[in-house]
Amino acid sequence: MKNHFEIRIPPGQTKERLDVYLTSHTENATRTKVQEAIKNGEVLVNGKTVKPSYVVLPDDLITVELSRPDPPAVMAEAIPLEIIYEDDYLLVVNKPAGMVTHPAYKNYSGTLVNALMHHSEKLSQLHAEEDEEFETVRPGIVHRLDKDTSGLLVVAKDETTHQKLAKQFAAKTSEREYHAIVWGKFKSASGTIDAPLGRSKSDRKKVAVIADGKHAVTEYEVLEQFEYLALVALHLHTGRTHQIRVHLSHIHHPVFGDVTYGGRETAVGGIDGKKRAEVKNLLEMMPRQALHARQLGFIHPQTKMMMRFECALPEDMQTVLKQLRP
Repeated sequence: MKNHFEIRIPPGQTKERLDVYLTSHTENATRTKVQEAIKNGEVLVNGKTVKPSYVVLPDDLITVELSRPDPPAVMAEAIPLEIIYEDDYLLVVNKPAGMVTHPAYKNYSGTLVNALMHHSEKLSQLHAEEDEEFETVRPGIVHRLDKDTSGLLVVAKDETTHQKLAKQFAAKTSEREYHAIVWGKFKSASGTIDAPLGRSKSDRKKVAVIADGKHAVTEYEVLEQFEYLALVALHLHTGRTHQIRVHLSHIHHPVFGDVTYGGRETAVGGIDGKKRAEVKNLLEMMPRQALHARQLGFIHPQTKMMMRFECALPEDMQTVLKQLRP
């Protein structure tokens, strides 16, 4: 299979080899694979073939066609799980930060799916699906959380349950609330972020607000406002990749600790030396984005009963909040 996409080199780009640039700005790419693609004519710059050593220039249009290898078989692994609820049709788990939801490039073991396949024979027998964007196998997974986002996930044990739950999530009739610690002081106690999202034109590893992106809407409510950080609750009207993280960064309130979208940089001005030392200490407590899927609700496909679940904030987020509170 082939992976087709385009990258537009942004203004102000420093001198960098084409193979180096593509490797660092393309999901699931190695320098060897990129160099082979360039030599095979699968990478064009402004419609022409070039060498791997070509130095990219601002406004260059790079067209890429990379081969996608077939993913290896996913194996069951005895990994501990925090199961909040389970019956014959589904289960709800509290995924810890640092665990990949489902197998993907460079992460074919140690994932939530590997653990689920060991936990449930039904899940190990489910048909493996290929994710259109990330080339991943995810039996039973109805929705996903980023690796460094913690919280609640529902997993289906059979195809019928999976289809019915997936329809609820697609129609946004399911209930999901996230809590996040974010940078800055909010001018309003609540608001709506309506901004289309898509793969960054200059960095395929990132999602960005782009004019021709997919419709994306996030609601936020400020639960606690601190001097330079805030605790907010978030509700999704759409379910785009990295939606919360990109939307909050877009309104200049990036998620605290988020290495990809500006959360490890001081996002507010006027912090003096003493406070900067405090920020550094808090960032050491929070090595990941401070984002947690706290509440989850859906109609059980079999019983038709409304199911609602909640799990407390993880220890790292609670520790940061304790330091912020008087």
